Amino acid sequence: MARSQWPPSVEPLSATTTSRPHAVWSVSVPSAPGPVPGRGRVTDKRPQTIQIYLPHGEPRGIRVADVTTRAIHAVHVPRARMDVAGEIEELRGVGVYFLVGESEGAARPTVYVGEAEDCLVRLKQHNAKKDFWQHAVVILSQAGKFTKAHVKYLEWYCLGRAKEAGRFTLDNGNASSEPHVPKPLMAEILDAFDVLSTLTSTLGFPVVEAQVQKPPATTYTLSPKKSSVEARGYPVDDGFLVLAGSTAAATVRTSAGAWVSRHRDELSAAGILDVGPSGTIFRESYVFKSPSAAASAVLGGNTNGWVAWKLPDGRTLSDVVRREDGAAEA
Repeated sequence: MARSQWPPSVEPLSATTTSRPHAVWSVSVPSAPGPVPGRGRVTDKRPQTIQIYLPHGEPRGIRVADVTTRAIHAVHVPRARMDVAGEIEELRGVGVYFLVGESEGAARPTVYVGEAEDCLVRLKQHNAKKDFWQHAVVILSQAGKFTKAHVKYLEWYCLGRAKEAGRFTLDNGNASSEPHVPKPLMAEILDAFDVLSTLTSTLGFPVVEAQVQKPPATTYTLSPKKSSVEARGYPVDDGFLVLAGSTAAATVRTSAGAWVSRHRDELSAAGILDVGPSGTIFRESYVFKSPSAAASAVLGGNTNGWVAWKLPDGRTLSDVVRREDGAAEA
């Protein structure tokens, strides 16, 4: 199916790069995670500097990321590199982790959220017993200050946020009750969560980041003449978001590419697109990789989304975003 590129590809440092440790610096402006039921927290958007360390000098290998002013870091371990994960001493600490995998025929990637007092040992156990995952991301305290209470609460909180975000299918079983922690410790944990959200998204795994960003004042509409289809959406960082409640064509055109049918079947199997007697409706908002992928799924055939999605005044997405001066209109 067409989905946001995940995880993002990283170009090698050069064609002749040798396998030696490297530190790569970048500046990230993360999106605000948004409010949480019962918490009312919103993290302000602000510039942040992220350091990504490559312990083996391989951009697609193990990566260690941290916000330079914070004492928490994230270690990304591709499953294919589990044989050298033991060289990363940080993994032997107390932390919370995410196992992430993607399978053919699924509308969303799958994630398992867990915690451990020795994350390396736990990853080795999962490597032997769990099949679905291809990547692990482990969150640890650089100073070793995480306790069992920290990670138990973080695990519970991340599960709730991941379910709320709706970007990944959870592989965890029944949700547990909220662990009891004193308020000072809760404040510390929620502060750590903000860093966790930034780092996991920076590494390409936005498990707990809300996919529905603040909508624009006016959304784009796809509503062809002589058709009952009426879909609404707008561009987001990951592609193009089609809003819940949008309607789509009941069938796929015979001229459509096979990927259109496959994509719609995946959305239907995931409960995102509901094909019923009352019509074909998006039960959930969904982010497509591109405006054209979104328009093609809505109309059931190959469609140029840059000209199909329009504002109420008739301007197309291309008119607004692809201005010759390079600046998008408000």
